[in-house]
Amino acid sequence: MKLEESDRKRVAREMEQAKKLADKELKLAEKERHRLYVESRIAQTELQNAELEAFIDELNGVLATTFDVDDYLDLDSLKTNPAISDFQIPLHLRLKASEPRIENYLPEPPSTLQKAIPWVKSKFEREVHTATKLFKGDMDKYQAAENSRKAGLQALQEEHDRKTKALLEEAESRNNELEQLKQDFAAGQPDAIVDYFVLVLSASNYPEGFPQHAKLAYVPESKQIVIEYDLPPFEIVPEIGTYKYVKSSDEITTTARPISQRRALYASVIAQVTLRTVHEVLEADRTEHIDSVVFNGYVDTIDKATGRPARICLVTLRVTRDTFLELDLENVDPELCLKALSASVSKSPSELAPVRPVLEFDMVDPRFIEETDVISTLDQRPNLMKLSPSEFEALISNLFQEMGLETRLTQASRDGGVDCVAYDPRPILGGKVVIQAKRYKNTVGVSAVRDLYGTLQNEGASKGILVTTSGYGKAAFEFAEGKPIELLSGSNLLYLLSEHAGIEAKIEVPDDWKDPVQDS
Repeated sequence: MKLEESDRKRVAREMEQAKKLADKELKLAEKERHRLYVESRIAQTELQNAELEAFIDELNGVLATTFDVDDYLDLDSLKTNPAISDFQIPLHLRLKASEPRIENYLPEPPSTLQKAIPWVKSKFEREVHTATKLFKGDMDKYQAAENSRKAGLQALQEEHDRKTKALLEEAESRNNELEQLKQDFAAGQPDAIVDYFVLVLSASNYPEGFPQHAKLAYVPESKQIVIEYDLPPFEIVPEIGTYKYVKSSDEITTTARPISQRRALYASVIAQVTLRTVHEVLEADRTEHIDSVVFNGYVDTIDKATGRPARICLVTLRVTRDTFLELDLENVDPELCLKALSASVSKSPSELAPVRPVLEFDMVDPRFIEETDVISTLDQRPNLMKLSPSEFEALISNLFQEMGLETRLTQASRDGGVDCVAYDPRPILGGKVVIQAKRYKNTVGVSAVRDLYGTLQNEGASKGILVTTSGYGKAAFEFAEGKPIELLSGSNLLYLLSEHAGIEAKIEVPDDWKDPVQDS
């Protein structure tokens, strides 16, 4: 009895020790699991912070990203040569069944002696008849199976050939379109120029969340391209400043990014996108179809006052090729650079304070002109180039009166155009305006802009407007840059007449037309 009691106590002690050891190991394991869990949460937080900072770096580097990229788009590289695979016969159609052979069905013929026995001969004939019937049945099945196999094989071959033909035709059609675009672009066709630069801008690689949508119009008379570009909203700049793991509550909390920092970064993004877009277009323009670029950057939003969709222009810029290419973009401050280029930038982009585009896209979109040229009242619309001088003067005077100016025609211009002094009655923003309109076939040169500027100074006017039925050269835009001068081309004039005076006009230069004065 004493021995048994001792054994029971020993076993109890061993069990107690084992339990304590198991509890200890369990606690250690639980502690290790908790440590690993905390480390995973910390790692998750660090990853979120790293991703956040990487995105902020992307926003700060929107402009710099394009410096290592050649934006020229080789249209030949977009052509496709589809890989056509050989027709592969499926295994179940590849294996042909063994054709039945009559000799495998017929019985052994009886010997000469056996043939003399009537019942043997009769039995042999019955067996031959049965074998022949069986052979015919198997042969019919074989032929049906073989015909089915051949039909399936032919159907698959025809399907493969159809798909191959479709791929080749699609590739040929795309390649022909690209070849035509290439030829039209080389020839300076406006539509081809627009299509080419749309491809250039769509190929640009921006951070996630950027709209990357652009509308382009090209004015061949001025070699000017107008870009209406969708900018990212203010929300592109993260509200979150940092992520932080709180161990006590097992939560990942956030700190807010200062609003001043968000506004500053957003303003920088807008400036970077503007410069980057102009850079990409001009770098891709190896044939130098473009002498000047107009960039209007818009944001699509909801008007808080009306609750309706609104499209706000936040930045507008007109710059010539030569002026822009003189910049060292790798070392500029984007916002100061825009200021130096006389760009108009929203004073508070984050609050969607608008600016007036230097040139409205609708005023130069070639599609606008094409649409008006095919309306049923084509022959009823006045051709500005066939109006008498007095009719043209009255038309221009009427236009600017409808736009809110008080116009006064002056004596006839020496170059056959219209000269008038107008007054903008608006307080603060208004004042005296000098307007000159010239019916020209050829591009208006810089001397006309210099003349307008001289008149503007002599008259003490606050603004000068030069309108022409043609377009302007690079030197004209360069001279007007930074001065209170607005240059309106023929397509602009047609748009303004339609929009403000309700006059649907056209510009068709007679074959015998001669410009009164040729500007150099």
